[in-house]
Amino acid sequence: MTYPPPRYLGAAGEASATYRMADAAPELRYTNGGSAHYLATGATTNGQFGLYRWDMGPTPSGPAPHFHRSISESFYILAGSVRIYDGSRWIDTEPGDFVHVPEGGVHAFRNESGLPASMLLHFAPGAPREGYFEGLPGLAALSEEEQAEFFLRHDTYWL
Repeated sequence: MTYPPPRYLGAAGEASATYRMADAAPELRYTNGGSAHYLATGATTNGQFGLYRWDMGPTPSGPAPHFHRSISESFYILAGSVRIYDGSRWIDTEPGDFVHVPEGGVHAFRNESGLPASMLLHFAPGAPREGYFEGLPGLAALSEEEQAEFFLRHDTYWL
């Protein structure tokens, strides 16, 4: 493995960092008490990655087993316990645990603890996952064909 070709060709560097305060409001709130913080989107990282803080309320929630063809997904547990399916078994995680799922890897996650939980979701490369997150609440109003198109557009393949 080697470093990729340079993407920045300037001679002196530049002031281009971004900063987000810890108490910033989430970009998305769900009726079940969960929320999503868009820490770094594919658009803000030039497509390199997406990073989101996913906060879950105490109500059981999370997607069923699925996979992605074009993106990897990683989970880093910040608080509480999240059950993560690694394609062969469910793992009860705790703060500090990390799970990486490469492209094509079957995975799922659920908060079944009865308590709030929080984790970082990392996607690489930086796909536009915001559209997926924002479309989830309206899925029930879509036809089966519209739902199938939504999941195909967002690189989500259910088992």
